[in-house]
Amino acid sequence: MKNTIEKALQKQKQAKAASEQAKAENAAAEKNKNTPASTDTSSQQIQRSATESSNTQAEIQTKLADEQAFESAVVESKNSGSTETTRASLPQFTIDFERLEKNGHISVNGNRKQINEEYREIKRKLLANAFGSLSKTLKNPNIIMVSSSRPSEGKTFTATNLAMSIASEQDKTVLLVDADVLKPNVLNTLGLERRKGLMEYLTGDVDDISDVLYPTNIDKLKIIPAGKSHHLSTELLASQKMHDTVDEFANRYPDRIVIFDTPPLIGINESAILANFAGQAVVVVEEGRAKLGDIKMSVERLNPDMAIGFVVNKSVHNDTDGSGYYGYYYSERND
Repeated sequence: MKNTIEKALQKQKQAKAASEQAKAENAAAEKNKNTPASTDTSSQQIQRSATESSNTQAEIQTKLADEQAFESAVVESKNSGSTETTRASLPQFTIDFERLEKNGHISVNGNRKQINEEYREIKRKLLANAFGSLSKTLKNPNIIMVSSSRPSEGKTFTATNLAMSIASEQDKTVLLVDADVLKPNVLNTLGLERRKGLMEYLTGDVDDISDVLYPTNIDKLKIIPAGKSHHLSTELLASQKMHDTVDEFANRYPDRIVIFDTPPLIGINESAILANFAGQAVVVVEEGRAKLGDIKMSVERLNPDMAIGFVVNKSVHNDTDGSGYYGYYYSERND
């Protein structure tokens, strides 16, 4: 940006010098010209008018050059100033909504499904924590990590459904980050092709986070994939670069929710590191499978200052006719 502004100032100086030179040449021509004694007042006025017109034209050209140089500097500064603006050339992720519905996800096509209502209830509590009175007591309340005690309890399913449900809000945007860099599953769950992601940014393979921040066919949802695996993933996630990036996510846009799909909490160092970045944690628990000891151990690995809630996955509800169905409900930790 500094070089851009210097170039703009240089253009201004050059345009100004051209204007001064034009004025000097006009003045010299006026002075050196031998005007006959019989020249009448009318011809003198015409000559003076032409000189003034020339000077005015030079001033206009200088002003236009100044404005163009300034606008060029402002545009370039805006484009380079944000580290997060999505690159216009990045291809969009196109989510197959019908496929997701068939796989049990929420509907984004307006169909009323039981799972849609359940995730509406879940997101209401998370949004209240992020933007309500409790948000003042939390660090980064708009950053939500979704995890589980053990693998295969449904954390990625929950993270993707939450992201799509919140993206349907009228005044909220969502950034879904696949931070399970050991076994990334967001793209696979959404039926999307693999692309560069978070790890390429942290290792310096791409210059800017915007190089891996992909738009989707859901207007208010963007995705950052996990990217390639790396043997120093723990150190990369704990780096100052990651810390600064999370701060950017949390503070740049006041209407944004950031959802991190993280590795399971037990036995994985990366999850403990990511827990320090988030203001809220959603621990996904599979009913009938998760052990109480595992759940307690998971909570112990989280930041005690976080707002911690639990989504019970595949819980059996009983309808009034006695039939049962799988569903999801959210409960917050009681201290």
